[in-house]
Amino acid sequence: MELSQAQTYSQAPGYFRRLGPLDWLFGAMLLGGAVFALNRYGAFMDYYEKAILLLAAPTFAALGWHWKPVRWLMPVVALLALWAVSLYGGDLDMANKKFFLKYMLSSQSAILWMSTMFVFSTVFYWIGLAGRSNFGSAVGSKLCWAAVVLGFTGMMVRWYESYLIGADVGHIPVSNLYEVFILFSMITAMFYLYYEQRYATRQLGPFVMLVITAAVGFLMWYTMSRDAADIQPLLPALQSWWMKIHVPANFIGYGTFSLAAMVGSAYLLKSHGYLQNRLPSLEVLDDVMYKAISVGFAFFTVATILGALWAAEAWGGYWSWDPKETWALIVWLNYAAWLHMRLMSGLRGRVAAWWALIGLVVTSFAFLGVNMFLSGLHSYGKL
Repeated sequence: MELSQAQTYSQAPGYFRRLGPLDWLFGAMLLGGAVFALNRYGAFMDYYEKAILLLAAPTFAALGWHWKPVRWLMPVVALLALWAVSLYGGDLDMANKKFFLKYMLSSQSAILWMSTMFVFSTVFYWIGLAGRSNFGSAVGSKLCWAAVVLGFTGMMVRWYESYLIGADVGHIPVSNLYEVFILFSMITAMFYLYYEQRYATRQLGPFVMLVITAAVGFLMWYTMSRDAADIQPLLPALQSWWMKIHVPANFIGYGTFSLAAMVGSAYLLKSHGYLQNRLPSLEVLDDVMYKAISVGFAFFTVATILGALWAAEAWGGYWSWDPKETWALIVWLNYAAWLHMRLMSGLRGRVAAWWALIGLVVTSFAFLGVNMFLSGLHSYGKL
């Protein structure tokens, strides 16, 4: 089936000829929303924000055209977030007074539900793998999608809640460990779900969901022990539009590197004779690992360049050998070497898988260990 579709696409005279009415409707809705926002709120935006708004419509339209689930994911998240906004009515105290806000749609409630869905998703994926049950894996996949919907809803609502606290407090929710752990979980899950559909297999879910569940576990501990869910004003150095693009690009790298590591662990198990008939072929595992690292490396490179530009603006220099910068460079060099060996020397097999798995240790230290054990200019998320 996939082969026949590919042949049909290759014979089509143009990309746009492959788009159906729902694709065009999705694109039109995004464009209409961008134009409405520009007309209504343009006076409060600078040129950067207007450019981002206008570029978002074709970018997300292309994403939805390439990966069809985005066409329903974005409207559902938008409707749930707008419902929450309407329930608030401009009063943050409604979070404890309105039933649906208190138990489902406030940012903290939605994130708790997201965390729960991810944990149950992991359980069902493992049930599906252990019992060779398509039902268990299918439930795991649906729970993962539910977690993604609730997670993005929670982030959108948290963004709005920050402005209810005060116009000078409001900011995009990617500024501290609590928020970026949510972002990490969402990005990793989204990339996994894409590969799940692309390769028509749910057998990688048990492995990838483990790293997401670990992130959720840390998130819950951090929330309870540090009151981390409270929205705090941004530190002066973070009050920059660079944060809105540097941090998400960085965590696309972290998320895909983590995904590649977990796929690498599945590769090692199968290559040593374990779960032979329950995992995809070694060729598929190797291809997913390679593509995940390639995507992550591209975004991590962009994030590093953006971080240097931000540093020049905030601290007067592009590079200061701050611990976070140093470890970001180590991560970059690690995956640059992996890709170089792959392309130049044909790196494959167990060596590539072990390298990807060890890369998770390096990435984890750069992501979290620096905040725990080292100090420096990037000390915004200390434990």
